[in-house]
Amino acid sequence: MTVSLPLVFVLGFFTWGAVKFLGVRTWIVVLIALFGFWLSHTFMAPAIESGTRSGVDVINGSHD
Repeated sequence: MTVSLPLVFVLGFFTWGAVKFLGVRTWIVVLIALFGFWLSHTFMAPAIESGTRSGVDVINGSHD
């Protein structure tokens, strides 16, 4: 059985776990999320997206 989850749900789950069990402060999570949001509007966004997709493809073992 194959389960497909969007990466944002997986990252959200780990964020929730970090806040709940590791004691990471909520304001730090918000600050990092805002940094990611602003970073997505820079010239580095295509490189980050390409690298993320390549990493997911390596983990999933799918090759085009």
